[in-house]
Amino acid sequence: MMQTWSSWKRFPDVKSGDAIEAPIGPGVYEVRHTMTGRLMAFGHARNVTNAISDLKLNGGVSPFARFFGRQPLVSRVSDLEYRTCAAASRADAKTAAQRLLGLRQNAWRRRMDLGWAARHPG
Repeated sequence: MMQTWSSWKRFPDVKSGDAIEAPIGPGVYEVRHTMTGRLMAFGHARNVTNAISDLKLNGGVSPFARFFGRQPLVSRVSDLEYRTCAAASRADAKTAAQRLLGLRQNAWRRRMDLGWAARHPG
């Protein structure tokens, strides 16, 4: 069973020794750009803290990954915030992430349909 989303939290400054506040167990995570609200990362994981920590942020891309075009999410970690939602099991987290992704896609389709209808009346 899914819990509720945490509040949005800014990414910690690694230099100051701050840590990510997230479940050490299964759950869903979402990362967005603070100013634009643009979704930067979304997923489910067996260990949410590790998944968020493993995101390639702030230029943390290896030369091998750069060769294949894998770029960091943003240039400054301070521009990002994250929220998490704990789950009872990895299967519950996966199911919740799929459901949330479906809801997001439906909302996007409705938004696009409304925009198309506004541009092409009657």
